[in-house]
Amino acid sequence: MRDVRQTARDWGISTTRVAKMCREGRIEGAIKEGKLWLIPEKAVKPPDGRMRKETADGEEKKRPLPIGISEYRVASTKYYYIDKTMMIRDFLDERPMVSLYTRPRRFGKTLNMDMLRTFFEKSDEDTSIYFKDKMIWDCGGEYREHQGKYPVIFVTFKDIKFDTWEQTFEMLKAAIGNEFVRHAELEKSEKCSDMDRKYYKEIAGGNADVVSLSRAFEVLSRMLCRHHGVEAIIIIDEYDIPIQQGHTAGFYDQVIDFMRNLFSGGLKDNKCLAYGFLTGILRVAKESIFSGLNNLVVNSIVDDKYSRYFGFTKSEVERMAAYYHASDKFDELCEWYDGYRFGDTDIFNPWSVINYFSIGCKPRAFWQSTGSNDIISEVIAKADEDIYERLEKLLQGEKFTTLIDTGVIYPQIQKNPSTIYSFLLVAGYLKAENMDVSSSGDFMGEVSLPNREIKAVYNKEILQKLDGIVSQSSAVSIQEAVYANDASRLQKSMEKLLLQSASSFDTVGELFFHGLFLGICALFDDKYYLTSNRESGKGRFDIQLMPRDTARPGVLIELKVGKYGMRDELRALAQTALDQINDRKYDTEMRTKGVEVIFKYGVAFCRKEVAVCTG
Repeated sequence: MRDVRQTARDWGISTTRVAKMCREGRIEGAIKEGKLWLIPEKAVKPPDGRMRKETADGEEKKRPLPIGISEYRVASTKYYYIDKTMMIRDFLDERPMVSLYTRPRRFGKTLNMDMLRTFFEKSDEDTSIYFKDKMIWDCGGEYREHQGKYPVIFVTFKDIKFDTWEQTFEMLKAAIGNEFVRHAELEKSEKCSDMDRKYYKEIAGGNADVVSLSRAFEVLSRMLCRHHGVEAIIIIDEYDIPIQQGHTAGFYDQVIDFMRNLFSGGLKDNKCLAYGFLTGILRVAKESIFSGLNNLVVNSIVDDKYSRYFGFTKSEVERMAAYYHASDKFDELCEWYDGYRFGDTDIFNPWSVINYFSIGCKPRAFWQSTGSNDIISEVIAKADEDIYERLEKLLQGEKFTTLIDTGVIYPQIQKNPSTIYSFLLVAGYLKAENMDVSSSGDFMGEVSLPNREIKAVYNKEILQKLDGIVSQSSAVSIQEAVYANDASRLQKSMEKLLLQSASSFDTVGELFFHGLFLGICALFDDKYYLTSNRESGKGRFDIQLMPRDTARPGVLIELKVGKYGMRDELRALAQTALDQINDRKYDTEMRTKGVEVIFKYGVAFCRKEVAVCTG
């Protein structure tokens, strides 16, 4: 038996609703020692975390899924909503002056910030109605007294993605100006100074320059504090999107200088600030954006606090699956969308889980279409031999240990390519396990791909970025030939691939091989295990494609580089490579594992000349 509060926490609903279900006979309960105790396992109907509606024939009418809904009022009343309001309790228990929450894109940052805005903001509307059936309302008056108390500044930078600083500044000016307009009561407020009211009109009218706009949060918070008599809350959502664009498009220094001044005025030593909240993908502490901001508390993906409030937990996904009559799909959900680790909590990708249910439980890589994957592009552009080899390992489901710096900044990837694993981790492309804190404050841990969805993202991105080495037409042709067990077609496709790619060898050098390996690995997805330079028989093969299903053919490729581009010499060298596969019994591993059909290729090339022998 469990008490009401514990049952409410487990089910993600309010204690009032649990007690109501008990009164209705939907849960068995008993009075013991003056308290109501429940037997939730004997619920007549499992709760779904929201009020139910019945159709004419008595069947439960399901709530729609909140695809792309980031407004808390709408999400929590009209759609299936997973209660994250206990985040408010956790915050109020500590009350840090300024909090930064870093999470990958589409993990609920904007919705949670709008939840905070709705809870705290002083409004003509009675916004308590959006929380009375949520868990935060049962936590007591000490939390409820903060509801609707503060003036709030809320700005999101999530859509500011432009190619020039001039365009970016115009959109920053518009986003901040719109927030000024939202507080129209300040324009003629007698409690504010003439100078501040003049500034208000300048910003609201879109007439500010860079220097003037950098004071926006400082002045607006002061005006709100004077008008309402209460310190203001500042919420900045996706603060680092313009910074990422600046790095990609070449105006990084300009956007950093502006953001430093904007945040310093609003968040540093601001007597009119009650609390500040920021979200983003990167912490960028080393940017000096938050220079001197000693009241900033960072909550990153490696921290335990707030770990269950961004993304869906296992129990939340289980309840969601039950609600949509898809409990039998839970293992598939885990395989595709689970695997993230935020602090001490196992997390599912919320965007993908919602989309999975919305199309009738068909697994797809939903997350890859939600934003730019420029990080992977830059990784591949800057890759060295070690990075290529490690990307191969990731795509084969392996893991490796690496240093993780959660304060990594964008320019570091150019100066130190090994920081790419930190980027990929905080951006949602990797998961980290067995984390240990180093003496420098960084982390050392094992990284791997979290799930099948992210592997699909890697495969697509790697093939696109390696298009100069592995063209899409050649990739498809190779794939079809292998699946059809067509050795002749595979030989022609491999020859075409190498003919197309030979010119890349002159500029890429030995990294061409690694790019080729990685491209082939991405091409065959999870149908083959790709290995390179692995011992088998009496030596080491160059490339092996081991089929996961032994009914498929295996592939062995031995590469040779000729000194001269004469056709006869290359043909002889290709035959030597093929003979080496046979003489050194490179097929031993595949034969041992039951692979009966093995395609063997000796390949020789010099500059743009290629020869292929098969046997």
